[in-house]
Amino acid sequence: MEKFPSARALARSLAPINPVTCLRPHAVRRAVHFFLNAFPGEILYAVKTNPRPEVLDEVYDAGVRNFDVASLAEIELIAGRYPDARMAFMNPVKNRDVIRRAYEEFRVRHFVLDSEEELNKIVEATGHAQDLSLLVRLAVPNHHSELELSSKYGVQPDAAPDLLIAARQVASRLGVAFHVGSQCMQPSAWGTALHMVRDLILKSGIILDIVDVGGGFPSVYPYMTPPPLTDYMREITAAVDKLPISESCEIWAEPGRALVAEGASTLVRVEMRRGDNLYINDGTYGSLFDAGSLNFIYPVRPIRTEGRFQKPLIGYAFYGPTCDSLDHMKGPFYLPADMREGDYIEIGQTGAYGCAMRTKFNGFHSDETVVLRDEPMLTAYGDRIAAQNDTTTGLSGSAVLLEQMK
Repeated sequence: MEKFPSARALARSLAPINPVTCLRPHAVRRAVHFFLNAFPGEILYAVKTNPRPEVLDEVYDAGVRNFDVASLAEIELIAGRYPDARMAFMNPVKNRDVIRRAYEEFRVRHFVLDSEEELNKIVEATGHAQDLSLLVRLAVPNHHSELELSSKYGVQPDAAPDLLIAARQVASRLGVAFHVGSQCMQPSAWGTALHMVRDLILKSGIILDIVDVGGGFPSVYPYMTPPPLTDYMREITAAVDKLPISESCEIWAEPGRALVAEGASTLVRVEMRRGDNLYINDGTYGSLFDAGSLNFIYPVRPIRTEGRFQKPLIGYAFYGPTCDSLDHMKGPFYLPADMREGDYIEIGQTGAYGCAMRTKFNGFHSDETVVLRDEPMLTAYGDRIAAQNDTTTGLSGSAVLLEQMK
């Protein structure tokens, strides 16, 4: 795989006509090391966030040996690549045959559930196995997340004690899991959820072997700067200390976005400009799903292979290459006022879900990939003040971007 010092060097060297995924392995390693050192328990990487082999290898090589999987394809991927990995099947509604294969062929022993029907399905599909580790997923508030998940999954608190007691009868090890929602912007969400876990333990009288605080740990985006991740760790640690659990109880987390968002960007080319709309060669059906469907605003960096940009910045919307009008990212994405056909844009923070959500709709697809050695445009690790004040966040007045425009 080719390596370049920056996306600008890539554009000037190759002048690519297709979108290019730009990996930053060092950013993934840095994020993983933070979680391994700061979280008071076990880290399970959420494979769905980015299943690229290069990214998985960085996560594994940095020290992660536990993986949150949600499908047979993810199970086969992890089992085939890392024979010593421990996998937890964290999809609350699973195919019966897939459960059987996960248990028999791939030695998966950890399964999540949120209903009596799913509990019975797991027990029957595994032949009433005696070595199951079962986690009951509790519905918790998702008020502080950008994408709520509790309306789809999770047993309600009033029904949770009975389900937990039923699971205790057939589980070798028993746990409770929850998810506060994707891109959660307030550490207190975990404190609230863990208080609900405490109430559940007291009401059921069950001794837990595992408490899984789920995912939802955020990354940094323009106009979406969460508190420092150390605040999240402090909140979780304080709330866990109040749980009526034994010292042997395992504490789990399933970070995804926070581990890999900074680990990739996407280099796109402008194919046409119409007023304040830029038509680019990637979009909602490609690497930019969150920008189109969830209205995330990614950090952007303009690149011109010859000549210089004018300094004023204006807000643009993007259209992707497909014929679908839903292939629209309203932004605003702040770029020089003289953007034109043939210019390039590096779009940051696409390491989370950018590769995973990419389709071949309308015949548009690119898996061209390189490695970049520079730092991501925004970071939740290190110099947070510089990240918040850079005009790659969409704000004006930074000498950093003006220097990049030269």
